[in-house]
Amino acid sequence: MNSNSLPDLKYVGFEKEKLSLHLLLQIVGKIKLGLMPRKNHWWNITHYVNQQGFSTGAIPYNNGFSNFSIDFNFIKHQLEIATSEGGFELLKLKNGLSVSYFYNEIFKVLKTLDIKVDIVDKPFDLGIQNKFSNLSEVHHYHKDYAEKLWKSLLWINGVFNEFSGRFYGKTCPVHLYWHSMDLAVTRFSGKKAPKMPDAARLSDKDAYSHECISFGFWPGDDTLKEPAFYSYTFPNPEGLEKQTLQPKTAIWEMESGSPMALLTYANLRSEKNPRQALLNFMESAYLAGAGLLGWSIEALKVPKLTNL
Repeated sequence: MNSNSLPDLKYVGFEKEKLSLHLLLQIVGKIKLGLMPRKNHWWNITHYVNQQGFSTGAIPYNNGFSNFSIDFNFIKHQLEIATSEGGFELLKLKNGLSVSYFYNEIFKVLKTLDIKVDIVDKPFDLGIQNKFSNLSEVHHYHKDYAEKLWKSLLWINGVFNEFSGRFYGKTCPVHLYWHSMDLAVTRFSGKKAPKMPDAARLSDKDAYSHECISFGFWPGDDTLKEPAFYSYTFPNPEGLEKQTLQPKTAIWEMESGSPMALLTYANLRSEKNPRQALLNFMESAYLAGAGLLGWSIEALKVPKLTNL
């Protein structure tokens, strides 16, 4: 893999590999969900991209007197669990690893480290009824795919952080949502949003309690069969889909009746300057939504540093 270029990440042909990794991320995410204190918009449950893979960050246990973290290390291809008490255990991530084996082994490791947590033993929002603990038929963890996805997200994480730093308003961390497996960063105007129509789940009601413009990347699914960047505005202002996007290959697509800005990963890789093209995409999508919603664009803009 060329360290100076974006990996050739695909969805078609790697559906099983993506699903396997997604399910492993859900298991670890649910462990974090079971122990982390509540935070607005579910920011307490996410994973973070780091120099070796994905990490939960510090999770409290033992009434908060101790902490532990769970890290996916895609350089050594192992899951690492470390505690503030000096405990350290690992689980090898081998090609063909099954979801059920991973689930059962990680809970054995947690028991060894005296970490007690209960989770709902079932995949979330993937149409899979079988329990994680019995899901032996999904066994397609693949080192090359995991490494390509991580390397892509590592670069994207850096660009998202640069974009995030340009905004004075409330902004979430750049983080990986395990339920949908997308890396995201969201800006808020500070204004309350109208109730989302047909929002039955608490997670949706909380996520969209305030006006926001969100930006993200996901590695593809059965609806959009290729990795892509996206942006959406909530609430959706009239005429959003008529606004200009950059680069020229970016388009508006209707998603559940609302326009979503899309830039495929393949089109970004073809740009002469992918970093600038991605920044331009997010900025153009932001200005489109913020302008129509009447955000204080200039007041929320962080000026560039000149001489230090």
